[in-house]
Amino acid sequence: MKFPHVAAAITLLAVPALAQAQSKSGEPAATGGETAPPPALTVSGSATIASDYRFRGVSQTDQQMAVQGGITITHESGFYIGTWASNLSGWGTFGGANMELDLIGGYKAKLADNATLDVGLTWYVYPGGADKTDFAEPYAKLTGTGGPATLTAGVAYAPKQQAIGKWYNSGADAAAGVYNNPGRKDDNLYLWGDGALAITGTPVTAKAHVGHSWGQDGLGPNATAVSPTGSYWDWSLGADTTWRNLTLGLAYVDTDISNARAAYLRPSFSKGQDGTGNIAGGTLLVSLTAAF
Repeated sequence: MKFPHVAAAITLLAVPALAQAQSKSGEPAATGGETAPPPALTVSGSATIASDYRFRGVSQTDQQMAVQGGITITHESGFYIGTWASNLSGWGTFGGANMELDLIGGYKAKLADNATLDVGLTWYVYPGGADKTDFAEPYAKLTGTGGPATLTAGVAYAPKQQAIGKWYNSGADAAAGVYNNPGRKDDNLYLWGDGALAITGTPVTAKAHVGHSWGQDGLGPNATAVSPTGSYWDWSLGADTTWRNLTLGLAYVDTDISNARAAYLRPSFSKGQDGTGNIAGGTLLVSLTAAF
């Protein structure tokens, strides 16, 4: 799959969505004191520049800068589709891909004035990568608000697939090109919790995150893994400040994957894939996001 084809598909979806938002079945626009009904479809998106792309605490850009963006089309019923993309390098290339492209679909239901349930599926696509790189992951998350605080609990479970199977027992086997378990399929479970607290009278929101992954304890067919070391914790603590449609984010991101614990995955699991540098170590992540 090539990105221009996906971009064209999204454009084709977005054009009629925008057209419907502007004109509904040829009805005349509201005049005088009348209020136009809300559109059945809404389109939103964002573009981000970040100092690193950390997926569940692990760098996907070899600890280098990331350029990211996404777009979502939402129906008034609660159903939505969207896409999100980021550049990749080093460990995150999944068999030679230089980009991750996520295709997303789901449904968001309002359970109460302050509670929302969101269920859906993310298909992780790696254009230009080797075979057996793409995988699908259903998710569910429950969000509640109380005053300035927002709490989210989530679960993502990827059923058994070859892309996240343990084909190599170690990084040495991967470097030698020797499959230990060719064709093996594994699953992956990720549980997480997020918290946000808006600081009254300021544009600042304090944020915290913690997550735990369970998956294969080796490397997949392309010498990478969704859950390095089989199971691990990741967490972050930071703050966002917003001005108009711009948000500046600062966060300290870390995991409990030490150099010693990840040694058997090297050279794959390292900066530059040369066997040195902990790409899951603590770092200060800086990002600037423009929403539209």
